[in-house]
Amino acid sequence: MRRSFLALSGAVVAILVAAGCSGSAPGAAVSSPISSPTAGALPHSGAPKVEHPLPASVLSGDPCQEALKPDQVEQILGIAPEGKRHDNPALGTACDWNNDTTGAAATVGYVTQVHDGLSAVYKNTKPLSSVWREFPSIQGFPAAAHTTISSGTQGGFCQVSIGISDSLSVDASLTVRRAKIGKADACELAPRVADMVVTNLRKKAGM
Repeated sequence: MRRSFLALSGAVVAILVAAGCSGSAPGAAVSSPISSPTAGALPHSGAPKVEHPLPASVLSGDPCQEALKPDQVEQILGIAPEGKRHDNPALGTACDWNNDTTGAAATVGYVTQVHDGLSAVYKNTKPLSSVWREFPSIQGFPAAAHTTISSGTQGGFCQVSIGISDSLSVDASLTVRRAKIGKADACELAPRVADMVVTNLRKKAGM
């Protein structure tokens, strides 16, 4: 599995590119470990309830085409490379975008095969996290930014897990470019990328 599951206005161009956002790279934090569904008991493990869920159909497409648009990828990475899709039968589908020159990259993963949504993240990922920051709302959807002990903040990596329903979640991750490792806080930047993803999913849902 890759580093993450595997990831706004014009101000983001200056904020993200200047800070050197990037995303997935092999060998660091992974998305939520699989949790056995707890029938009729969502949310659990301290995860917040998703009050206004999106339909599951918003995750039916290709994240390389729908999760982030080319102009959004350019805001994050400084260029708009073609996304590389990878499928994990235990988790779902993800897409990686990489700037090979700077080391910047982003990943968005649709977690469709684990039916516990954010509850799985709270149960399995939170105890292993060296950084854990909860966000009550990204456009109305609860989320948490996290890095595992194995990846650590020194690697400039952060992943945001967003609950789009009580049973479904989306991961958006990034790692700051090599020149900014140790200088930029990826967990301050990653929620802004998550916001872009939520914007696109809401648009697909007609919201």
